[in-house]
Amino acid sequence: MRRYSSMQRKRKKNRGNQGIELQKKLVRFVLILGAIVLLIIFFFGDHGVYQLYRLNAEKAEIQNAITNLREEKRQLGNEKIRLESDYEYIEELARERYRMAKPGEKVFKVVPKEEGE
Repeated sequence: MRRYSSMQRKRKKNRGNQGIELQKKLVRFVLILGAIVLLIIFFFGDHGVYQLYRLNAEKAEIQNAITNLREEKRQLGNEKIRLESDYEYIEELARERYRMAKPGEKVFKVVPKEEGE
């Protein structure tokens, strides 16, 4: 009888070891799966690294646009001041853009020479 009970103990021990091994594998699997899910969330979630990178690039682009618009605003402000007070500048624009002339002046239009002639 002793032998029989000894074999039963070994079987029970093997079953217990198999159960423990199965539990260890299950715990490893759950931990690895959890780590993968956390990495995906960390990199691709709403507040992830990719989103942060994309938002920083968009922020830099917007700041560049703001800088350009401020410069354009400054130039237009200077243009406005010149148009309100600088009569020589107004006369220059009228002559260049609209081919205007003072009474008695003649306006000449220079036609560029074509290459075939």
